[in-house]
Amino acid sequence: MDDTTTPTQAPTTPQALFPDPGTGVEVVAKFFRALGDPTRLRLLEFLLHDEHTVTECVAHVGLSQGRVSAHLGCLADCAYVSVRRQGRRAYYRVADPRVADLVVLARALAADNRTALACCERIDAHHH
Repeated sequence: MDDTTTPTQAPTTPQALFPDPGTGVEVVAKFFRALGDPTRLRLLEFLLHDEHTVTECVAHVGLSQGRVSAHLGCLADCAYVSVRRQGRRAYYRVADPRVADLVVLARALAADNRTALACCERIDAHHH
């Protein structure tokens, strides 16, 4: 057997992040929009390690129950938090541990880029 005839490996094409044009990117953008709110981030952080009722969430973030319920509803609809109902009470908690990893990573990146982020006015300009 001749050493010069080693089979060449077919070049692997890089995996596309958004193989399905349009839809994949929209869903990921929506995923980040759900996180792009200070109150929702505070709620996620509060719900990372333990489940809490709406009342406890209201006390934690200091907003009206209606607004906190709306934020929790958004987080639940987007599957960031899960809801467990017991009697008349609803208990919320982070549904997937990867959300914790994502928030920790985002916090680290934001801390490293604090100055640039503070100076960025483009994001705030598009905020509705």
